[in-house]
Amino acid sequence: MTPGGEGERTRVLVIGAGQAGLSVSWYLRRLGLEVGRDLVVLDRGPGSGGAWQHRWESLRLGAAHRVHDLPGMDGLGLGFADADRSAPARDVVADRYARYEDALGLDVRRPVEVTGVTGLGDGFSVRWAARASSGLGSEAATAPGAGAGAGAASVPASGSVRAEVVVNATGTWGAPFVPWYPGRDTLRGRQLHTSDYRAASELEGLDVVVVGGGTSAIGFVLELDGIAASTTWVTRRPVDWLDQGELDVESAVAAVAAQDRAARAGQALPSIVSGTGVPRTRRFVSGIERGVLVERPMFAAVEPNGVRWADGTFAHADAIVWATGFRPELRHLAPLGLRSADGGVSVEGGASTLDPRLFFAGYGPQASTIGANRAGRAIARQVVARLSESDAERRSRG
Repeated sequence: MTPGGEGERTRVLVIGAGQAGLSVSWYLRRLGLEVGRDLVVLDRGPGSGGAWQHRWESLRLGAAHRVHDLPGMDGLGLGFADADRSAPARDVVADRYARYEDALGLDVRRPVEVTGVTGLGDGFSVRWAARASSGLGSEAATAPGAGAGAGAASVPASGSVRAEVVVNATGTWGAPFVPWYPGRDTLRGRQLHTSDYRAASELEGLDVVVVGGGTSAIGFVLELDGIAASTTWVTRRPVDWLDQGELDVESAVAAVAAQDRAARAGQALPSIVSGTGVPRTRRFVSGIERGVLVERPMFAAVEPNGVRWADGTFAHADAIVWATGFRPELRHLAPLGLRSADGGVSVEGGASTLDPRLFFAGYGPQASTIGANRAGRAIARQVVARLSESDAERRSRG
């Protein structure tokens, strides 16, 4: 049977090959799971790197945007301590994640998008569809790990996999959040989210409004300075500037605790930035001193030619950049009916409280690289324990 075709079976299916999915996969491999027979990893991205492969060209690894090593990376000679800080972060992360996948022999299947997960008596049926990407047609995608050259196998345009356990590690990049304001869709110019931003040159000579109070929004304002005709920075709440140049442990712990409480209660997850503040890096301090980083309160409405505040003040805008964050990407899990009345899903210790066969990696308190690494070990152990329980149940039934 062709890998990824109808009726394929595996014991564990990991959805997503970003930092969380790779962390769990590392520990599952260490615990003896065999790729293919026991473990299948699906990923919607065109290449390795998780969400990092989609970041804008100017972003570099540094104090404001850090990537911690995945488990075992340093031992493989792939740690980020010696990473090139002058190269685009997306390229650095994509390269090291690709080599990490190869070292684990994960054979990640991409680019495929999971379209639905349905519960069965003995596990789940996971439906997916191949995504078109550079060099791939709409009829079939290149098989995992294969190039475009001779001998490359192919997988069908769609299919399904049955698995005893599912680990959801889809992150947030595929679910950008743009808040509603009166007239939001009437702007004659361009509107783009963080996930759409590629380079400041695309907005050269334009009047740009940047919305958001996190490090991405601040980076956009600084990058657009001198390239855009004008830049107006607005925030939905005042920026909580930290005196230090890096995030302090106490703030990070408090933010993670808030995420954990919300995840356990099945509530919508709070913003990380609102719980941690923004470190005053040297670059950010320079922007403040030069008068580039001047935050304004949120406007009240969007008009065809710009934005207007409640006091009648108006700013012309050819483009609005919404650096307003993301939400967990969980649409494919809708058939399982996990959503609570508060809009979230109830997760405790990385496991669904409604279905013990379903795990969430990189969700809530695990969203950072450090959190994903710690959760990877715990989730992998729970997964293997669940498989052992299933084996015992089958034996008891004869």
